[in-house]
Amino acid sequence: MISTQRYWQRVRVLTLALLLLWFAVTFGVIFFARELAGLTLLGWPVPFYMAAQGTTLIYLLIIGIYALAMKKLDALASLATRDE
Repeated sequence: MISTQRYWQRVRVLTLALLLLWFAVTFGVIFFARELAGLTLLGWPVPFYMAAQGTTLIYLLIIGIYALAMKKLDALASLATRDE
């Protein structure tokens, strides 16, 4: 059972957390590109790999996490409205 106020509070916290993750990934790879250039991933320098594929995969993961969490929250909210 979840109240409407609690539902929206959880949505805002989830959204903020995922936006902070998105910002950290995007900003971190760009800002630390020179330092990360010494590392390789599958034979490619990490900044190149992250720019070409890695960040896109992380963005898709963020969307998947959001969709699953919202599905769970929506199910809890629908149970609460049925009981009222």
